[in-house]
Amino acid sequence: MPPRAASKDRRPAPAPARGPDSRAAILAAAEDAFARAGMEGARIDAIAATAGVNKALLYYYFGSKGGLYEAVMDDHFREFNRQAVAVLQEPGPAGAVLLRYVSLYFDFISARRRYAALYHQLMTARGRSLERLARRYLVPRNAAFKKLLERGVRAGEFRRTDPRHTAMSVVGLIVFYFSAAPVLRVLGHADAYAPASLARRKREVLDFIRHGLFLDSGASSS
Repeated sequence: MPPRAASKDRRPAPAPARGPDSRAAILAAAEDAFARAGMEGARIDAIAATAGVNKALLYYYFGSKGGLYEAVMDDHFREFNRQAVAVLQEPGPAGAVLLRYVSLYFDFISARRRYAALYHQLMTARGRSLERLARRYLVPRNAAFKKLLERGVRAGEFRRTDPRHTAMSVVGLIVFYFSAAPVLRVLGHADAYAPASLARRKREVLDFIRHGLFLDSGASSS
């Protein structure tokens, strides 16, 4: 007579628990893993273990590591892009619109501590995920940014610059500050995310853009 344990082993494995909490836990664990190691370096086993789920549930929700990576990036970029493109398309003086866009960008990243790391990981990534995310988010935002710059030049608000390089300069002014936060702390600077540090950096960024791009640096100072 076979041991009772053998009969018990033939039962199908219980289906993994599913629900919004499990999905959110997977996304949170994956966000941290991708921010630290990028898509190539992140391990599905480790993400599932951190989230407290099994790999079957992770694949049920996201299909693959690439699908999970895109879901994490979507979570960060979707809402920001919606707000950013809306601001860039606002009517009114181009300088005031540009400063509102920069303020929005700065505030959004300051509230999401992994955004800068994920952004840098995306910029150094390769493959279809990068292409899809770039076409979904970066292309429409860059197009709206370019139109705003051109409008400002025609209105005599901005000096004539290369829109591509201006866009990269603005991103660098904002995102690099947050990427360098750990180094700034090692160098003895205050916490980059402390309210006083954020307020100071934001003033410096807006002032730099006024003097670097505006024909009248005192315009749109509000």
